[in-house]
Amino acid sequence: MDIDDILREVDPTFHAVPQEKRNLQELTRAWIAERSAPELLPWPADGLFERVNDSIKRQIEKVEEMTGDMDPKTNFALIVIQTELERFKYLVRSYVRARISKIDRHTLHYLSTDALRARLSEMELAYATRHQALLHNHYLSSFLSSFPSALQNINDSAGINMVETPDLESAVFIRLLKDTLVEGRGVDSDGAMDGRESDIVILRWADAKTLVENGSAELV
Repeated sequence: MDIDDILREVDPTFHAVPQEKRNLQELTRAWIAERSAPELLPWPADGLFERVNDSIKRQIEKVEEMTGDMDPKTNFALIVIQTELERFKYLVRSYVRARISKIDRHTLHYLSTDALRARLSEMELAYATRHQALLHNHYLSSFLSSFPSALQNINDSAGINMVETPDLESAVFIRLLKDTLVEGRGVDSDGAMDGRESDIVILRWADAKTLVENGSAELV
């Protein structure tokens, strides 16, 4: 189930909304989710960013066409388009920065398995691979080369795992998109509740992740 299916269930008039507005809604949701989740979420596979980039290009071209027109009405329209353009650009920049920050903190983790590598876009994967290579070469030239060869592997998982991973026990807020059972682990005991659509719940990410992935909830 993708975000379009979820939104169609919540709002039957969803497809009556213009595509550009839907793109903005989806981008905003992706931005909020990425900033809220303690780990890297999968890169949108539905072509969202391709559509957003095309929309930004069209808006830039429109601004360039309208620039220099002295008609007051056209100038007002130009201000509106520029404001909308800056909103799109801010969301894209902030979203990418949130993802790059997570990649920088846990590069080895996200490069360790095919499943985790699949969460990255092609450009992010190239960035992470190059970033890790530069970091490893820096460590080698700084101090690792003086260690025995058996201790130079910075992704060693024998005994103590040397690969730092995201904290899946971090607390997150979620909004339920439909009535569903919500289960959570506590310090002294576990608990469960019958959640209702639109309820806001705070859970450990490890407990909330399944609800988000199956479309029963979204991060807020």
